[in-house]
Amino acid sequence: MRGRLTLTTAILLALAAPAAADTIRIGVNEPLTGAFAASGTYVVNGAKIAADEINAKGGVLGRKIELVIEDNKSNPTEAAAVAEKLITSDKTPVMMGAWGSSLTLAVMPKLAEYEVPMLVETSSSGKITTSGNPFVFRISPPSALEAETFAPMVAKLGLKKVDFLVLNNDFGRGAAVDFGKMLKEKGVQVGMTETMDQGAQDMSAQLAKLKASDSDTIMITSAVDQLVLLFKQMAAIGLKKRVITTGGSQNPDQIIAQAGSAADGTLHLTTFLPWIPEKTPDPKATESFIGEWKKRGFQFAGVTESFRGYDGIRAIAHAIEKAGKAEPAAITKAFWAVDFTGLNGPIRFAKSGPAGKESGQSKPDVYLIEIKDGRVVVPTL
Repeated sequence: MRGRLTLTTAILLALAAPAAADTIRIGVNEPLTGAFAASGTYVVNGAKIAADEINAKGGVLGRKIELVIEDNKSNPTEAAAVAEKLITSDKTPVMMGAWGSSLTLAVMPKLAEYEVPMLVETSSSGKITTSGNPFVFRISPPSALEAETFAPMVAKLGLKKVDFLVLNNDFGRGAAVDFGKMLKEKGVQVGMTETMDQGAQDMSAQLAKLKASDSDTIMITSAVDQLVLLFKQMAAIGLKKRVITTGGSQNPDQIIAQAGSAADGTLHLTTFLPWIPEKTPDPKATESFIGEWKKRGFQFAGVTESFRGYDGIRAIAHAIEKAGKAEPAAITKAFWAVDFTGLNGPIRFAKSGPAGKESGQSKPDVYLIEIKDGRVVVPTL
């Protein structure tokens, strides 16, 4: 009788065990509601394409990967809570996140506390890879690297004096500091820096000051929905200065669709060229990804964000494969051996930050594109 009960108990326990036991779980911490919801959703959809592609080829270490997706609601406090849940409750040995710099910075103490690595796919604040967190591996460029790549274009564009309009958070303020420093080194005068909250919809006060300034250029750091509003409001008050956006999160196609002619002539720094696949580091992979994106019924506009999620999950899969096991310590160590070509260039990690506590920073390609007559072009400089 005791044997029968033991067997029954074993069967019940097996049935009660989570179905995910045979999968490798990857935590995905992204904004699916709130101010950054559109971008976070694009990233998640790109991540799903990568996961499906990897699983169709047999998965990783003979096991399929499972994305455990959580909404950080575009809120730093929520992002930290989500990270803790993914680590302690969902038992994910590695994560991807968390889109915005303020969100990622809020998560980082949790990574250090639990010693779990995270692939950072979008955030650009310099502090993310210089603050001494050895569990951070970033494939997006920090604003300092973006500024460094933009530096050779400054003279060709004829910049004389630049003002900034940026989000009042780590993402925006960091960009103003890093680009401002580079511009000064190039002999360009740096004027005022105006800030705006991420949820703000009326920027008339800031735009009035920028219009009155004697600058020839305004550099803007914000997410796509706010950029649409800005371009419409600039057109309404007749502000016609050169505009350059930074941060790689502009989604030019959405801007064209929603801002119309108000966006004509604006310049944007981006880290992916889906409009010209043949000029990307891996044209075949780019065309395949875009084809699958369209096949799933998604709008082309989303690829400028979704590729980050796609490359992020692929980088994590490479790290797990090299680790030989789905354990946080092994994956953290293995990230340093990752080396493959992503959609925006080679993904390999260089050490960044204080000795002994370095984060990993990859160096993607950065491009300057222009919205001209309702389409995206690469300007001749």
